[in-house]
Amino acid sequence: MEKVNLISGMRSTGRLHLGHYMGVITNWVKLQDEYNCFYFVADWHALTTKYDNTQNLRQDKLDVVLDWLACGIDPDKSVIYFQSKVLQIAELHILLSMITPNNWAERDPTLKDMVKILKNKENDTSDNMPQMTYGLLGYPILMSADIMALNAAIVPVGIDQLAHLEITRDIARRFNNIYKTDLFNEPKPKLTEIPLLLGVDGQKMGKSFNNDIKISDDEETTSKRIMQCVTDRTRARKDDPGHPEQCEVAFKYYQAFANEETVQQVECECRAGKRGCADCKRQLGKIINEKFAPIREKREEYKKDTDKVYDIINEGSKKAALEAEKVMKKVRDAVNI
Repeated sequence: MEKVNLISGMRSTGRLHLGHYMGVITNWVKLQDEYNCFYFVADWHALTTKYDNTQNLRQDKLDVVLDWLACGIDPDKSVIYFQSKVLQIAELHILLSMITPNNWAERDPTLKDMVKILKNKENDTSDNMPQMTYGLLGYPILMSADIMALNAAIVPVGIDQLAHLEITRDIARRFNNIYKTDLFNEPKPKLTEIPLLLGVDGQKMGKSFNNDIKISDDEETTSKRIMQCVTDRTRARKDDPGHPEQCEVAFKYYQAFANEETVQQVECECRAGKRGCADCKRQLGKIINEKFAPIREKREEYKKDTDKVYDIINEGSKKAALEAEKVMKKVRDAVNI
C-alpha cells in the first residue's frame, strides 16, 4: 500500500524539554515507518506572539532540529523543514483567507490559546482582550495552510487538538465546494495519547514557567532539577509511609522513564516508609541521565557540524516546497488565478 502524507510541526521555542520528548517526539519517531512524514519548525507561527522578540529566533529554530535529530527523527525517513522556507504555504494561506469566514477563525481554540500566551507575555491579569494583530487572527488559517499545502491525509493530534483539525477539514471542504473540485483531502486525525509530564513544580511543563528539564541539559543540571521535583506533600518524615499516587511529579517521572521492575520497587519501598523522597529523587536523576546520555551525545555531534544540519534542513525544505508546488499548481488552476 502506498504511504500517504502525514504532517506535524512545532513552534520554534528553542531547546525542547522532556514533555516534548514524551508527548510528541517519541510518537513521531514511530510514525516514520508508516507514513510519508513531514515535520516542520513553525517559525512564522512563532511571530504571532513574539514578533517583537526575534533576537534568538534563528538559534531557537536550530535547537529544535538538533533535538529532533538527536532523538531519532531520521532525515532519510522524514522530511524536516522550516515553515518559512516553503513559500507556497504563505501563498495558500492568502487564498484560504479569502474564503474563510471570520467567525471560523475567532472560534478556533488554538487562537484562544495564543491569546492567553499574549496576555501572559504582557502580564495582563485583567479580563481585557490583548491587542489582536492581523497575523494572530489568521493563526488558524495559517495552520490549515501548513496541512493543506502538502495535502496531508493524516495529522497526529491529541484529543484537545481535534477542534483545530476540524477547521482545516471545514476549509478544505469549503474550497472544494466553491471551486467545484475534489483537490483537497479532508485530513483525518491520528489520535495519540499524549502523556502529560508536569514540570518540577507540579504545573504544566514549559520554558516560560522555568519548571522544565531540557533534553539537552547536562547531568548536573538534570540532577539538580530532579531534586526540585514535588513529591508527596502529606509525608512529613523519611520513614513515614508514602503515597505514590499522591507524589505529584517524581513518581510519574519513574513511570515515564524507569523499567517496570524499578517502578514496582519504588512503589513498594515508598509505601512501606523504606525510601525517603530525597534518595528517591537521586536515583531518578541517575535513571533520566542514563536514558538521555546517548541522545545528548548524538546532539553534541550534530551541534559540532551545523553545516550538516542546515544541509538536512535545506534539503528537506526543497522537498517540501516541491510537494507543495504540485498542490499549488492545482490550486491556481481551480481558482483561475
